[in-house]
Amino acid sequence: MRIGVDLGGTKIEAIALADDGAIRARRRVPAPRDDYGHTIRAIRDLVQAIEQEAGIAKDAPAPVGVGIPGTISPATGLVKNANSVWLIGHAMDHDLTAALQRPVRLGNDANCFALSEASDGAGAGYRVVFGAILGTGCGSGIVVNGACLQGRNAIAGEWGHNPLPWPSPDELPGPACYCGLHGCTECWISGPGFEADFARATGQKLRAADIAALAEQGHHAAEAAMQRLEGRLARALAVMLNLLDPDVIVLGGGLSNIERLYESVPKLWTRWAFSDHVDTPLRRHQHGDSSGVRGAAWLWPIGEAGTN
Repeated sequence: MRIGVDLGGTKIEAIALADDGAIRARRRVPAPRDDYGHTIRAIRDLVQAIEQEAGIAKDAPAPVGVGIPGTISPATGLVKNANSVWLIGHAMDHDLTAALQRPVRLGNDANCFALSEASDGAGAGYRVVFGAILGTGCGSGIVVNGACLQGRNAIAGEWGHNPLPWPSPDELPGPACYCGLHGCTECWISGPGFEADFARATGQKLRAADIAALAEQGHHAAEAAMQRLEGRLARALAVMLNLLDPDVIVLGGGLSNIERLYESVPKLWTRWAFSDHVDTPLRRHQHGDSSGVRGAAWLWPIGEAGTN
């Protein structure tokens, strides 16, 4: 048994996960904002409640994995690159270990998504899994032989903060990104990026799901926006095909629910992939919103998580 915690911007979710992938207990609480100490205490209290609900013995506490919207810097041991900015600059793994009085492992939330899908989701059974989240942002995780690829600087998978590849003249220099650069892939194929593209073309502000629904109804501007999204996603994924050549690509996040992407994008990416043939499966997530918290739990592989 192990416990997984998904620390989001608005909620904290925790589960107790058995070795067979069954969830023995699950709880959600609102996430504190702008208060690091309160965040640590909220995670501590939630873990204690989960253990009690799952019947985990107090004298044999389960190890805990926590997915965070950032990562631990190998250089400083402190949180960096977190959009929940109150986490930045803290030794969160050490603070949680002290608060919970047991081993704690932290992982980037996109890595947790990829690990969940590689462990017992849409990427199960594949050696190299590339998991891409097309949500509020655009992140990704890489899993090789069941383990997350972190990288020397803990930035492996920062796919969204590379420039959109093979840009057309009207895509240059690209929208400004919060990272300080222009034209990052995230600015184009995240949910907000897709919505902003439609707004620039039409003057209308619509949610991504509504744009996709209009396209299905034959709305000309929405269909054009969908085709732009498909082309940009195909180019972005072709880069990962060329660099990593994964055995499977799994999509998560809000845009991953647009069904036509799974048929259209693989037809398009062959133009940019440096191969005479590409048969890489493009799959939708299996665990949905639960992938992050499940992946956090799987930061402790079977055999390392005790016998609770």
